[in-house]
Amino acid sequence: MGKIKTRLIKRTTREINKKDLPFSEDFETNKKILGREMPSKKVRNQIAGYIARIKKAERIEQEKLEQSLAKKK
Repeated sequence: MGKIKTRLIKRTTREINKKDLPFSEDFETNKKILGREMPSKKVRNQIAGYIARIKKAERIEQEKLEQSLAKKK
């Protein structure tokens, strides 16, 4: 039950992700990027972790796509 995120976290993450900031799969890096903008430490950490999870999922999806294209050749 630890991975359930509230609407606030998901909505804020989508809005922040549109700003083209250099987010990565690393929680600590994302936390530093968000450090100046977030008023609450708890919300900052939740958003940084959720962004890291999204970035990791995007990378895995991209790798699967590349592997399927490589198999077709």
